[in-house]
Amino acid sequence: DDWEQLISQAQIEWEQRTTLGVQQGKQYALHNLITAFQLDAKATNALLITLAPEIDLRYEQLFSFLQDDVTRKRPTVNLILNLLTDSFTHKLWLRRLFDQASPLIRHGLLECYSEQAQQQPLLAQFVRPLARVTAHLLGQYGVDQALADSTQLYRGPFELEDVYFSAEFQTFLQRNTQHNPLIALQGGYGVGKWSVAQIVAEITDCNLMRVNIATLKESSSGLSKGLNLLLRDARLNHAVVYINGWDAILNDGKPPAPILHQLLDHPHGVITAGNVQWQPIERQNKRLILSIPLSTPPYRDRLAIWQRLTQNDSLDEGVELTSVATHFRLSAGQIADVVATARDAATARTQQMDTPVVIEQADLLAASRFHSNQRLSTVAVKINPRYNWDDIVLPADTLAQLHEAVAMVKQKPLVYGTWGFDRKLALGKGMNALFAGDPGTGKTMAAEIVANALGLDMYKIDLSMMVSKYIGETEKNISKVFDEAATSNAILFFDEADAIFGKRSEVKDSHDRHANIEVSYLLQRMETFDGVVILATNLRANIDEAFTRRLHFAVQFPFPNVADRERIWRVTFPAETPLADDIDFALLAKRFRLAGGNIRSIVLSAAFLAAEAGDRQVSMAHILYAARREHQKIGRLIDERLF
Repeated sequence: DDWEQLISQAQIEWEQRTTLGVQQGKQYALHNLITAFQLDAKATNALLITLAPEIDLRYEQLFSFLQDDVTRKRPTVNLILNLLTDSFTHKLWLRRLFDQASPLIRHGLLECYSEQAQQQPLLAQFVRPLARVTAHLLGQYGVDQALADSTQLYRGPFELEDVYFSAEFQTFLQRNTQHNPLIALQGGYGVGKWSVAQIVAEITDCNLMRVNIATLKESSSGLSKGLNLLLRDARLNHAVVYINGWDAILNDGKPPAPILHQLLDHPHGVITAGNVQWQPIERQNKRLILSIPLSTPPYRDRLAIWQRLTQNDSLDEGVELTSVATHFRLSAGQIADVVATARDAATARTQQMDTPVVIEQADLLAASRFHSNQRLSTVAVKINPRYNWDDIVLPADTLAQLHEAVAMVKQKPLVYGTWGFDRKLALGKGMNALFAGDPGTGKTMAAEIVANALGLDMYKIDLSMMVSKYIGETEKNISKVFDEAATSNAILFFDEADAIFGKRSEVKDSHDRHANIEVSYLLQRMETFDGVVILATNLRANIDEAFTRRLHFAVQFPFPNVADRERIWRVTFPAETPLADDIDFALLAKRFRLAGGNIRSIVLSAAFLAAEAGDRQVSMAHILYAARREHQKIGRLIDERLF
């Protein structure tokens, strides 16, 4: 009785000193551990007994003496129970401390082990604290060695200067974190998932533990055991758990039920971060799951991020951040990457020129294209825009329509944002245009000029190659293009559009019905796409009227008349090309009724002929010879009087 009274008195004194210290703002690792795992007095004493030889090796001699065996230097379950009580009945009841479901064992604070090959009874097994638990209580904070490759611990407080969420969103988090939900974040790279975790940690006055779930799954511990260690260390470190790459464990959009139960049972903050939305299954815990989809910020927020990230840089007078923010739908993380890349490019250029570092518009545009999604090249052909407005010859009205299309893209923030049209229109916020005309009349060149004017990449998709005879395959091919295009910040240029956009026929059989479904699906994807889509066709008459009504622009590219052909002949030759005086562009325009594409082929062939002949100039003879070959190539009858 005296022994139990002494122990009880010591326990009371320790609790009183601890309570006073906590009230004074002091932190005690043991007190925090007891609180975090809700250990009662008996569990706490059992833990302390096992810790003794970790702190002072003289306890090994004491335990050997108490167990009457010099080889038994660690406490067994039997010894711990004997130290905790003299009552046999109570001793039987206290065996629960070492059950698999007990807090000490379940949370990985203690482990029972045997030094013999064969399994021993529970009472004969030794008990020791896990190495991480011992290290933590001795002031060495961190994560378990088994988690070293997958997990990092970040200690607060957190600086939120690089957080780009609105005050309203942060208020939303503040209000909802009071209910301690499991927060499920969805979104692509750089949309702010890690920033949300930092905000939540700051709101709840916690540290942060970031784990890559795929790496943890492949570790020697495995997913279930590794997650148990993770959640234990999160309690030890008073940390919010941030699980990155959550999609890696989803099966048909659902996480494994045992894993979800582990997380829902965890009493503190848990955040999952992935790209897709997911649904809980076999849910037993009533804990709130707060799903938060994160996306690319709207124009106004993007512009503010650009301005904030470049405020300490020297920008060239020609830099238009409004233009970059308009044309590139980038996340905050991507914008930060773009600015860093543009800064590197400017530094490299100015070091060569020995001038101050100044970021130019071209640096920002090139870096923005580089950091946009490049996977579109797996389903389309990337075209490097090389033409500008001076390179194309078109009637004034056709050219005006192209300028209007460019202006529509440039003025989206003003019209949809400031002027409020965003609230009035649910779909059709991109720019869709049809370019129709004979081969060689400038449709592809015009698309490149639009891309160049906007500073965007352009990808060419041959629709005739996407159409499949197998039901559903055409839609899958179209879906791949638009899925990748959503984050590519590029212009989609669909060539041979009449392959799929032919007039929808009356449904006579399943093939007609399927063809109409394909058209409807493509129209649907175009209308929900926020970017630029240009369709090119040689046969305007084959395009369904219902389709053309849903386009923003339908631009007709006429066959060039004599005056336009003369201009095409003149502008097609580069300024550096030496031309003979005998070249008569007016005569060439009158003599050869050819489209711009054919004229460009003739000009290039004539240049090669002159170079091969060793002539210093391109002459009329070279052009006439090349024109003959072009007529042969396109299958026209050759009138010798023309040559």
